Amino acid sequence: MTSASWGKDMERPLRKRASFGQSLRHSLTMAYRGLLKIRRTPEQLFDVTLQPILFTLMFTYIFGGAISGNVQNYLPIIIPGILVQTVIATSIVTGVQLREDMDKGVFDRFKSLPIARIAPLAGALLADTVRYTIATVLTFVMGYLMGYQPGGGVGFVAIAGLLVIACSWAVSWIFAFFGVIARTASSVQGISMIVLFPLTFLSNAFVPVDTMPNWLQWFVNINPISHLVSAVRELANSGTIGTEFVLSLVSAAVIVAIFAPLTVRAYMRRT
Repeated sequence: MTSASWGKDMERPLRKRASFGQSLRHSLTMAYRGLLKIRRTPEQLFDVTLQPILFTLMFTYIFGGAISGNVQNYLPIIIPGILVQTVIATSIVTGVQLREDMDKGVFDRFKSLPIARIAPLAGALLADTVRYTIATVLTFVMGYLMGYQPGGGVGFVAIAGLLVIACSWAVSWIFAFFGVIARTASSVQGISMIVLFPLTFLSNAFVPVDTMPNWLQWFVNINPISHLVSAVRELANSGTIGTEFVLSLVSAAVIVAIFAPLTVRAYMRRT
């Protein structure tokens, strides 16, 4: 046994395990740190402020006439789709920023602090829910300015927004896992795009499923993104909570159940 490994083995028993209350408090503190970073570098919000506006305008006016005959008929279809795509895409930043912080040695400094080891990771994921909220609000506001009138009312629109935020937080565990195991921030973004783009575009977010080839429809129908988009449409357009809502929550729970332990285990090994 080398002196270095002996030193690590001697160090582990001396670490005091934080209680759940302490871990939660430390995680909230780390989340506040993430919010301070956004305030000091507001350009981090360019993607969640500009993307909803640009995507809503482009997709609506490009595909609206071809798919639904006019823009007004297309808005109830495209706004939920753009919302899900935008907010889910925003969760990629979680993994990228996590990798950047680890590369800069920020997490090495955190190890010297008397905080729960999981706090920096959990805090980063909590702070990014603010980004999801901004993207959600802007997408609905942009749709309203373009003439979108959700039949479900404000209450069900709010539920739809919370559902998308919760599911995006669940998906962010996948990208956080990539952030922990990847070597560079650029590789995290590249891997995340390869995973995300097929899921968002091979869904019912932009076009009706029955217009697709039969061999493609089976994947679209089991795609979790399709279930989430359908749930948002049911909530915002008709004010109903149906099977799609339940399936979306179940899918989010399964993702967290799988990737949260994997991410935490990989993170603990790195730190």
